[in-house]
Amino acid sequence: MKRRAWLTLGAVVLGGGGIATYAVASPSADAARDVQPKRPVKVYDLTLKSTATGKRELPRTGTKEFSLLGVSWTGVTRPLEGTAQVRTRSSATGEWSAWQDLETNIDPPEDPEERSGARGASEPLWVGPSDGVQAQVVHEDGTTSAGLPKGLEVNLVDPGIATAAEQRSAGDDTDPAAFAVDGTTTPTPTPTDTSTPDSTPAPTPTSTPTSSPTESDSASSSPTDTATATVSPTPTPTPTPTATVPTAPPSTVPEPSIVSRAGWGADESLSPDPSEYNADVKAVFVHHTDGTNDYSCADSAAIVRGIYAYHTQTNGWNDIGYNFLVDKCGTIFEGRKGGVDLPVLGAHTYGWNRESTGIAVLGNYTDAGASNAALTSVARIAAWKLGQYGVDPNSTVQLKAGATQRNLAGTSFTAGSLYTFNRISGHRDGYATECPGTSLYAQLPTLRAWASGPVQGLKLTSLTGATLSGSTYYSKGAITAKWSATTPGSLISKVELLVDGKVVATTSGTATSASTTLTAGTHKVAVRAVHQSGRTATTTALTVATDTAAPVFSTTPKVTLRTGTVSTTAVPVTLGWKATDSQAMKSVSLLSPTTATFGPTTTSSSRTAKPGTASTWSMKAYDVAGNTRTSSPSYTPMILQETSATRSGSWTTRSSTSYLGGKSYSSGSKGASLTWTFTGRSAAWVVSRASTSGQAYVYVDGTKVATVDLKSSTTAYRQAIWTKSWSSSAKHTVKIVVVGTSGRPTITTDGLVYVK
Repeated sequence: MKRRAWLTLGAVVLGGGGIATYAVASPSADAARDVQPKRPVKVYDLTLKSTATGKRELPRTGTKEFSLLGVSWTGVTRPLEGTAQVRTRSSATGEWSAWQDLETNIDPPEDPEERSGARGASEPLWVGPSDGVQAQVVHEDGTTSAGLPKGLEVNLVDPGIATAAEQRSAGDDTDPAAFAVDGTTTPTPTPTDTSTPDSTPAPTPTSTPTSSPTESDSASSSPTDTATATVSPTPTPTPTPTATVPTAPPSTVPEPSIVSRAGWGADESLSPDPSEYNADVKAVFVHHTDGTNDYSCADSAAIVRGIYAYHTQTNGWNDIGYNFLVDKCGTIFEGRKGGVDLPVLGAHTYGWNRESTGIAVLGNYTDAGASNAALTSVARIAAWKLGQYGVDPNSTVQLKAGATQRNLAGTSFTAGSLYTFNRISGHRDGYATECPGTSLYAQLPTLRAWASGPVQGLKLTSLTGATLSGSTYYSKGAITAKWSATTPGSLISKVELLVDGKVVATTSGTATSASTTLTAGTHKVAVRAVHQSGRTATTTALTVATDTAAPVFSTTPKVTLRTGTVSTTAVPVTLGWKATDSQAMKSVSLLSPTTATFGPTTTSSSRTAKPGTASTWSMKAYDVAGNTRTSSPSYTPMILQETSATRSGSWTTRSSTSYLGGKSYSSGSKGASLTWTFTGRSAAWVVSRASTSGQAYVYVDGTKVATVDLKSSTTAYRQAIWTKSWSSSAKHTVKIVVVGTSGRPTITTDGLVYVK
């Protein structure tokens, strides 16, 4: 079933008192089928109407759905000295857009005398599926239309349905004959037909023309004072000599994937003339198509078809002007026919088409830059085309001017003279236009570097399986090198992992890592990226030492007694060790009876141990390469009460909860002694201290080793005041003897602690 298009015609008051009429279409509620038939491209030309205010405006007329539009006029070489604005109504939402300016500073044809029927025109503007349009053109002085060119029209393009994907996704099966309507009667509008553009008053019906144009193979293009709508005819082939087709030279870089004209649904009947060819491609000019950046990449083929139809049916050119088009997702479309691998003459940069190719990015890049995907594809197609002629995309070239003019920067060119250009230049470099937009123009140096090589921004980002210490990485042998680059991977032929300058692994250009196993010793590891041009970039080499030997405890972890406060639950000890590695130590960890981590040079730590209980002191040494060794000796601190000592002389027993076990011995008799015998590797004498405490001699295994003064400005109990340790466990005796210090002879002892 066909969906019918009902139209609402209306008018709104514009600033200055002018009246602009507009038309909207209301589709019926008939459901669309899942797969839609193909629909040809159609271009509809709506003549603008003069007003008393000096504007040219769109008269009331009706359209069905269109997606691209522009403004054109009689006189291909005459500029439009004014402003052209349009706004459209979305067929999906019914909302009107804001006014949008059309770019009217467009390159004229280089051979206008050969372009019969060619017209001056703005750049086409993609607006997406729309069913209502309003337009106005104002002279730059704002007061008169006398300076505006004749034959002003709004040209609407329905890109149709041409590809299989579009057939599956299309939501409208329209009758092409119902696309443009300007009849003698106006159907009753549906509620949606009364929506208004922005906040303007609701349109009201006005008198309708009496003529009803129909689709035909020909239509008058002469300007009239009344609104008319015509369908642009399919052009009749003009006999021209067939240009000699050159041989396609091979390129120095791979050809990127390109959607053919058949792939995007080109109607070849719109460009019947044979292709013309240049001698070669010396330069690439980058463009933007203007319009929106919010398009879906699923619509890109339709956008290209719309531009193609606009260039051929509205501009009157013999084909689409650009040689290639690229969407924001990076898809490359064949533009002008004749062979993507041949130097096809395009119509994209006035005065410079004879020695160049033109690449247009779909969208407007004045305020925002092109996506990386789009830049990558432009770089690839530019490098491929220039590579066919053996030139570096990042070099310069002298081009012969085909016209006398100025560019945007004010540089003057004289026809026939040579001028220096970058091999990849912007449209504005050759012509007075903002194209390709300020932001995309600023990206051209990056684009040239990507296209030319070597790979930009290449760096090693990490070495998995290796740890950095100082300036050297340490590994057990197996490593994975990871890298990054700012040049897109599709422009990189391969990436090589180098060890000591030799290739040990090769990956694709899109890969970001590679693995290898190093032999014993110290090595230099680097990454080399090979650009598609053959130019190479190599990272700074990293030093990697292979270490498979575990660290060793040259000093086994030992627990020795230290000074401090002793209790029945905690004895102050020192944990000591020494770990070494043949390459580089990383750390040592205490695993039990508690946990801690120490640096590679630390060899001791103050801890406490529970007396009377065997504790395993487990330590693990790590080297930088990841090798480990564990040592887990066991030690037991023991408390020997004073009652277990052998006494000589006079000793008095004292009781207090502050003493170990609640009791202690005290003596002020010179020569009185206590002797303990034990088997262990460390010992500590425990005392009470006060301001009146005296001194004692300490004997170990019968030898006097120290004189200890117990005096303290503050009273303290259970103090390990003297310690002694040995390298191994053995039987020892510790004897303390009262010195009998004058004025403070008394000492109080609380026992002996030893470690076994």
